[in-house]
Amino acid sequence: MIKAMPNAEHRAYRKNLSSHGLIYLGFEELPIKMVNLSLSGFLAELRDTGADLFQRLQVAPRIDIFLPDMRVAGEAEVVRVESLDSGLLIGIEFRKLSYDIDNLLYNRRAYRKRMNTLGEIQVDDVECVFTTQNVSVDGLMARIARIVRLEPGRRLAFSFKDPDIQGEADVVWVDHDEQSTWLGLKYVYLERDFIPGVPRFVKDDTFQPGSSRSRLRAFQ
Repeated sequence: MIKAMPNAEHRAYRKNLSSHGLIYLGFEELPIKMVNLSLSGFLAELRDTGADLFQRLQVAPRIDIFLPDMRVAGEAEVVRVESLDSGLLIGIEFRKLSYDIDNLLYNRRAYRKRMNTLGEIQVDDVECVFTTQNVSVDGLMARIARIVRLEPGRRLAFSFKDPDIQGEADVVWVDHDEQSTWLGLKYVYLERDFIPGVPRFVKDDTFQPGSSRSRLRAFQ
């Protein structure tokens, strides 16, 4: 539930700045302009409002954020929404963050969202139940609660229960602990163009139309 912002006496110190980023809401990446920043969150302007965005932020205030200038991405919560002539002013509090995002995106290309959902993967005609640890538009990390012998390079069929998605993936890496098998999987085929709830936040080398960077530049 969106709550009132604390008064100036109790509010954490906030540094004024002009920086740009993206939020992910309702299967869309929307550009924002940061107004000020504190250790617990930030205030930002959102121009791309749409007809029902104010209501959507109040009903589902949990969002994903991408702040490239700060090398930060992760999960946050909208705690304040005000209407402006140019759009909306939103107060955001940090929840779960990943730092040094340039290095992270260089190695993985796409932002990985922490997500725990059940799925099944077929290994040698045996259906193995797995739990995702994080998910991106390119691949995922999964845990199978038993020891499974696999080698990198194998191509496996998999499916999610919720959301209902099927596809194929290549095994990039395999690791084991005493009771589990951990897999890094890269999608080869997905029956859908996107995974609901997972933003792209892709590190693009150039400002391609529709890319994260092109949306950031359009705001500037």
